[in-house]
Amino acid sequence: MPTAREIMTSDVTCVREQDDLRSAARRMAELGVGSLPICGDDNRLKGMLTDRDIVVKVLAEGRDPGSVTAGELAQGEAVTIGADDDAAEILRTMGKHKVRRLPVIDGHELVGIVAVADVARSLPERPVGDLIEAISERG
Repeated sequence: MPTAREIMTSDVTCVREQDDLRSAARRMAELGVGSLPICGDDNRLKGMLTDRDIVVKVLAEGRDPGSVTAGELAQGEAVTIGADDDAAEILRTMGKHKVRRLPVIDGHELVGIVAVADVARSLPERPVGDLIEAISERG
């Protein structure tokens, strides 16, 4: 069974803790993604920033995205997967936490990101279908 390291995208763009959300949103638009890892100056993962976070926690509250930093929205520990964890563990973790993307960590360093699409390309159809069903349920 393939590992996270084998199926991840290793070219990961981080948003820095001190970056404002306007520039983070621009970066998401440029890359065509809905989430970015939040990285500290030490290159350690501080959390994940989603387009939904920006809308719900900033815009909907009438806050200025140019004056709110990504670090302000980094809450608790991000759900991650180890670089050497296998695809079954990736599926379990995604399903349990209802996420479509997982940062891949080697020690304390962010080395990549694995998305549902990455898992889908590497596994038979049924486990991926089960995952999509699990993360799509409202709970």
